[in-house]
Amino acid sequence: EMIAEVQQELGIDVDGKAGPQTWGALYERLVKKEINGLKPAEAIAPVDSRSEKVIATLLPEAQPIARALVQKASVLGIAIKIISGLRTYAEQDALYAKGRTIPTESIVTNARGGYSNHNFGIAFDVGVFEGNKYLPDSPKYKAVGMLGKDLGLEWGGDWKTIVDQPHFQLRPAWATKLTEKQMLAELRSRKDIGEPIYA
Repeated sequence: EMIAEVQQELGIDVDGKAGPQTWGALYERLVKKEINGLKPAEAIAPVDSRSEKVIATLLPEAQPIARALVQKASVLGIAIKIISGLRTYAEQDALYAKGRTIPTESIVTNARGGYSNHNFGIAFDVGVFEGNKYLPDSPKYKAVGMLGKDLGLEWGGDWKTIVDQPHFQLRPAWATKLTEKQMLAELRSRKDIGEPIYA
């Protein structure tokens, strides 16, 4: 409640989570300073080139938080990269077909095109690495999950129906009290009429 009241006073999205936008707004209000000519939330240094290619597909509001997660994990000695970001509806449908109409070992996703937050540039997946080796399973995903939640992200590791530890998403403030299903319906509607996702 305190964080939400501070956010309201700062005139930023009110979601009750102290992520980079909140800290950046506090920094601007109290220190009244830009960093390299940019607002603090926009001044988070780029990360590895592979992650940056994926981050570039995300909406501007999600980009600094994705970078912050990579950097925060690195401070704790966990190497992660952002390995998946925005997907078209067709790309999502192709993933949905795996394990159903396309033979694979298992079903990859339960979300068809338009029913994944990846389709709207607000979700990304991370991979844990040791050197150049990608680790699809590691206890480090839980640690990264806690770091992401601390940044104000929703973590797929908390899901009940299909646990997705590499998955993170930045819920818009207008969707704070909506179910996932309701939020996705509104996201589809906004995309169809060209309305901004975070407005």
